[in-house]
Amino acid sequence: MSDFKAGFIAIVGRPNTGKSTLVNALVGTKIVITSHHPNTTRNPIRGIINQDSFQMIVVDTPGMHKPKTALGTRLNSMVNENINSTDAVVLCLPANEDIGAGDEYIAKQIKGRQEVFLVVTKVDTVSKSELAAKLVLVTEFAQKVGQEKAEIIPISAKNLEQTDLLLDLLAKKLPISPALYPTDINTDQVQELMFADLIREAAIEELYEELPHSVMVIIEEMGERDNGKIFDISATLHVERDSQKGIIIGPQGTKLKAIGSTARKSIENIVGLQVFLQIHVKVSKEWQKDPKLLAKLGFTDSLSD
Repeated sequence: MSDFKAGFIAIVGRPNTGKSTLVNALVGTKIVITSHHPNTTRNPIRGIINQDSFQMIVVDTPGMHKPKTALGTRLNSMVNENINSTDAVVLCLPANEDIGAGDEYIAKQIKGRQEVFLVVTKVDTVSKSELAAKLVLVTEFAQKVGQEKAEIIPISAKNLEQTDLLLDLLAKKLPISPALYPTDINTDQVQELMFADLIREAAIEELYEELPHSVMVIIEEMGERDNGKIFDISATLHVERDSQKGIIIGPQGTKLKAIGSTARKSIENIVGLQVFLQIHVKVSKEWQKDPKLLAKLGFTDSLSD
């Protein structure tokens, strides 16, 4: 009987706690958009780590928060679904932020799970003495929420500090199983969603103060030209109000050009070709509450639960 292992690990936490950066560090390449702004991740994205003795599927989940829209409700539901279907759960607790009610809420969602890791992220942002104090607080938090058996691991995904240790510990929790995905891929995310996320990431970084959560991107067409040298992408960037459309475009189109330039470079790093990117801006009022538009983003389950 083979000793090969395969299984799923859920990465959970409040918005902007370093989940996406951790997934990218574990996988060894960027498969998830990252931002210092909260609520960047919308779809659970699976990073696939292939090694000689195991295949680990790491699921980056949206940050859990009190929902105000159909989209927010669905995001929380998706997190709970992923928690219930994985072999271990990693709860991210940033070293540079206080532990609060949001962390307690998530800890209650994973209470009763046998394999839980409390990972203190962003340790590169604090001093050694501050980290020591934080680890004491995390230990007290673990006792308070009934996670006394959870392993507590401080890491810096940005600097790859202790990420190998975390990977080894997670691998021990995987069940004996053949590989669940082809061993030559590092994500199951379809390219359309990946490219849409990269365009949205560029928009968030360029215009977060004006448009924190009002941007949706859908890839309309994409493909490689016959000469094999250029990759064409046509995308629609949806906003909720006419005023937001003007902000996205900017004076003489400067903002939209900057968004397109940043996104194009990121996509070129993936496809290895010159990218010709066209972005059209469209007003879709209250798209976050529109089940039909959300379905285009991949949220096909009921949004009324």
